Amino acid sequence: MGMVVYGAVLFGVAGTAAWPAAWAYLLTIAAVLIAYLAIVTRRHPDLLEERHKPPADAKRWDRLFVAVIAGLGPAALIVVSGLDRRLGWSPPTSTGVTAGGVLLVAAGGTLTNYAVAVNRFFSALVRIQHDRGHQVVDAGPYRVVRHPGYVGSVLATFGAALALGSRWGLLVAGLVTLVIVVRTSLEDRTLRAELEGYAEYAGRVRFRLVPGVW
Repeated sequence: MGMVVYGAVLFGVAGTAAWPAAWAYLLTIAAVLIAYLAIVTRRHPDLLEERHKPPADAKRWDRLFVAVIAGLGPAALIVVSGLDRRLGWSPPTSTGVTAGGVLLVAAGGTLTNYAVAVNRFFSALVRIQHDRGHQVVDAGPYRVVRHPGYVGSVLATFGAALALGSRWGLLVAGLVTLVIVVRTSLEDRTLRAELEGYAEYAGRVRFRLVPGVW
């Protein structure tokens, strides 16, 4: 239902459903979400329960970040991109750029799903999950960076703006990425202070999001 609403808003704001790039983007997002549901249903069903009933021990400061990253940011991106399509703010986008954007969305979604698959503590909220025996996870993409899920989100966000051919959408993607970077820093600080073994893990895997940079 969320995807139906998402698509309806995008096409409604754009004033047309005759937008092949948008259909390709939406189908890619739908495939990523179906894969996510399959992963959590089979491997981590308790994560689904948590999303229906947010835990009381989540960090209060994280609520604003979640609202921006998971709600306001995506909504702003599709509204701005839809208006861009309707009003012609950006010049026409080549097929190659559109295809590259769709591939970035797929790559970002796949990376995030990979992180979810190997990390049974992949909560939507920043918290130390004492109720679930929270431990450090250093398998899969966590061998390379400490927050691969956020890397996937950044890739998918920029990919969406490219796929939809919106330069203003890229500006929104940049602002959302800035929020993700700040949240990553705060979450990393929380894990260092409160999760046993995380400081040692951070010593082994030095970079939060971008290998060799940060």
